[in-house]
Amino acid sequence: MSESFVEQDAPLGASRSMGQALAGATTAEPPPLPLAGRYALSLLLVALATVLAFVMRTMVATPSLTLLYVLPVVIAAVTLGWGPSLAAAVAGVLAFDYFFTPPYYSLRIASPSDLWATGMLLVIAAIVSTLAAEARRRAVEATRSAEQAQALQTLAHVVVQARPQAEVIQAAATALNGAFRAPAVIFGKQNGALTPLATAGKPEITEADEAAAQGALDAQLPTRAETYPYDQAAFDFWPVVTPSGPRAVLGVDFTVTGRDRPDKPERLVEIVGAYVAISLGRDDDGRAAAR
Repeated sequence: MSESFVEQDAPLGASRSMGQALAGATTAEPPPLPLAGRYALSLLLVALATVLAFVMRTMVATPSLTLLYVLPVVIAAVTLGWGPSLAAAVAGVLAFDYFFTPPYYSLRIASPSDLWATGMLLVIAAIVSTLAAEARRRAVEATRSAEQAQALQTLAHVVVQARPQAEVIQAAATALNGAFRAPAVIFGKQNGALTPLATAGKPEITEADEAAAQGALDAQLPTRAETYPYDQAAFDFWPVVTPSGPRAVLGVDFTVTGRDRPDKPERLVEIVGAYVAISLGRDDDGRAAAR
């Protein structure tokens, strides 16, 4: 079997432009807003609703002002997620109680009608936030599924065309980056040492990550970031095993995405790993390597 990978500068330089083109618009999207930023933005929406309520308080009845606080909840649920939308609902109730119900500038409610309006605001906001956030979750899942399918399809085309190993490995890293919207790296053996063969998404690889990659290769078992004995590593790693033995390691950094770790990412990673294994079983001319 051919063991000849191109030197590191070649796959990362010559094939990077191809990998970026394969990724399309998926990898070009900006990173998601951090969780703290989403909560802060939801509270800002409530503050804007409060300003608007002060402007309109002389034109509409006080109970009708509660409708203004439903808007931040809907906007937060659709764009920021369920947690920030629930925070907007609670903050909206507190703001309405504090500024617009007697006694003013107090959280105490003296009028039964104001108490009813405040309670209805909380109930309506909670229901709306739940429904809107669920719709957003389904839309996000559908988008991610489409992106993952596109990433795998693009990688499959490169493999079927029997492109050189360097291009296939770079395309595999790009596919991982596009599918998970997370930095990706593929390690492989060069001159007896484990070396990054391809990257996508500008990963920051530490010595702890290199140790975790080596451990995954040696044990032929996946490793998980921030978990003993690799609790300082940021990447999850999966080994790629060919008939001649372990040859490469696929890594994805889920810690910098601003989202929860995907459920069972190994299902997609194993497909990418299978394509990489096929490429490693060929020589650089695309023919099946001699066993």
